[in-house]
This record gives sequence, structure tokens and C-alpha cells, in this order.
Amino acid sequence: MLPDGLRLSLGTFVALPVPAPRRVDRQVAGQAMLLAPAVGLALGAVAGALSWAVQRTSAGPLLAAALALGVLALATRALHLDGLADTADGLGSGRPAAGALEVMKRSDIGPFGVVTLVLVLLVDVAAAAQLPSRALAVAALAGRAGVTLACRRGVPSARPGGLGATVAGSVAPGAALAVGVLAAGAASAVTLDWRGAVAVAAAVVGAELLVRHCVRRLGGISGDVLGAVVEVGTAVALVALCLCGA
Repeated sequence: MLPDGLRLSLGTFVALPVPAPRRVDRQVAGQAMLLAPAVGLALGAVAGALSWAVQRTSAGPLLAAALALGVLALATRALHLDGLADTADGLGSGRPAAGALEVMKRSDIGPFGVVTLVLVLLVDVAAAAQLPSRALAVAALAGRAGVTLACRRGVPSARPGGLGATVAGSVAPGAALAVGVLAAGAASAVTLDWRGAVAVAAAVVGAELLVRHCVRRLGGISGDVLGAVVEVGTAVALVALCLCGA
């Protein structure tokens, strides 16, 4: 039987028919967020394996990267991409916190969301096409390491309900730091050198900058903001790997 923390983590980050947690409290929420990088590593490994297999055919690296990233999106029901678009619309609306949060709750997508989605996906595909297939595992791990950091104590929730309220502040700072170090080590093991750790560090810095901006503009984090953290962190990690010559 799966522990509640793992159930919540899988149910949050993967489109799998996982049994619901028997209870969801601050402890379970914290455990789920601590496991997020491990879930990301598994997802990225699947996407990387697909990219590798496609490249063994006559298809080029660009198609392989696009298909692999498409699988990543499908595996998460595109919820992180949706959160990225909603966050971009809210931050770009120019409204005060309450108004921006209302914009983020809408089911439609505005111009800021469209442009941000297109830009991030273009960066993802362009970078992944230049990298070994294993880079996708590193990037997916790095993107979710940012979520663990974003859910540390001291970071408030932007709303009284929803996913953000459940997980915000649920991770002890020391535990978040430990997971970050483990994530950097795992990424380096995948790349077989220091570049994996650099990618994780870059992703975490990008996530932290986004989280701080959202706290200033929105008053805290939400489920949408966490989705944006995943996507921004993933893109930053891929770019960092490219710049490092991985």
C-alpha cells in the first residue's frame, strides 16, 4: 500500500489512477512536495527513453524532442502548462492581488498566457533537441525541485483554499535544502559530471525568483504558481545544460 505522501505526490504531478490519500494534512502535504523531484526524475526518464528511441529511427532530434516533451505534458494532464499560462495572465494583468487572482481562476487564456506558453515550449524543444536524451530526466527533476523549495515554511498561500493553501509552508527549510542537494547529486549522476548540478541550481534560482515575485504581486503561491514553477524550472534547466555544453 502506497504511503499517503507518495499518493498525493503522484496524484498531483502525474496523470495516473492512483488511490487518493487516506488523509491530507500538513505532514502529508510536506511529504508529497519533498517527493516531487523523484516523481519528476521518473517522468523525465520516460520522456528521455522515448526521445532516445525516436532518434534511433530516421527522425531527427527536433521531432524526438517535440514528441518527448509532448509526452511530459500528457503525463501531467498539461496542468503545469495551464498553471504557467494562468500565472502569466494574472501577473500581466496589472491588477492588484485580488484582481490578478480572479484572472488566474478564469478558464480562458489571455494574450500573456499564450505568449508565455509559446515562448517556453519553443525554448524547451529548441534546447532539448541539442541535448542528449538523458537531459530530459535532469530537467524534469530540476523543475520539480523548485516546487519543493517554493513550499518551504515562510512562503504563504495566495488563497485560503486550493492546492496552494494545502502545500504552502508545509516543507521545513532544512528538508527543502536537503532535497535540493540530493536533487543536484542525482542530476550529476545522470549527466555523469557537474553539469547536472548546475542545471538544478539554475532551475532553483529561477523558481525562487518567480516565487518571490508572486509573493510580492499575489500575496503568496497557488496551484497555478506551482505549475509555473515546474515549467520555468524545466526550461531554465534545459537552457543551462545547453550553455554548459552538455
